[in-house]
Amino acid sequence: MPTALITGASRGIGKAAAKLFVESGWDLLLVARTESSLSQLAKELSVTGRSVVYKAIDFEQPELISLGINELLQVGSKPSVVINNAGSAWTGDLISMPLKDWQALLQLNLTSVFQVCSAVVPSMRDKGGLVINVSSHAATNAFPQWGCYCATKAALSSFTKCLAEEERPHRIRACTLTLGAVDSSLWDSENVKSDFDRNSMLTLEQAASALLYLAEQPSTQVIEDLTLMPAKGRF
Repeated sequence: MPTALITGASRGIGKAAAKLFVESGWDLLLVARTESSLSQLAKELSVTGRSVVYKAIDFEQPELISLGINELLQVGSKPSVVINNAGSAWTGDLISMPLKDWQALLQLNLTSVFQVCSAVVPSMRDKGGLVINVSSHAATNAFPQWGCYCATKAALSSFTKCLAEEERPHRIRACTLTLGAVDSSLWDSENVKSDFDRNSMLTLEQAASALLYLAEQPSTQVIEDLTLMPAKGRF
């Protein structure tokens, strides 16, 4: 059976994806910051009979990532698909953003993706696989008050393209899922201030379905980027 590694799996898009993937017959390797949330989710998903293995890792602490991912791989099956979904945002004037917040967002939205790929991709080279990086339309659009977030997603897009080129000889594909606004817990963060209409946003289930669609593409092809936007457009 195929195995997917999903980061940011304890809530939001990651949790919705975990539920949909396991219902579709996938085994799972789940990563998130909170042990109790992962444990509860694994218990809920275990009734399906699929293998669900998890590891709590704080992606804002770079020294923990490689060790944690390696421990997870030693317990669970080798993934054929890696979904880098963990991420956050910060709103405010770009040049007055505190350096510690800038560095934390870069670590979570970009550097942790590099670290996860560095830990997992070499083990996938014998059979090939797929890396899906969850991006945003902020990668190609400028949104005032969202400068650092835009920068991290733009860099993530470039990272994904470079990874795809370098790993092509090893039959490892890489792509992005570019999302418009999704009604997720991101909007509840104390670092994000917004008055957007959440009823007009994409649902978690729509984002999860897009991830499954990408994951189930045959190994002979790759959708380099799938862009999913709310019907009401960009906001």
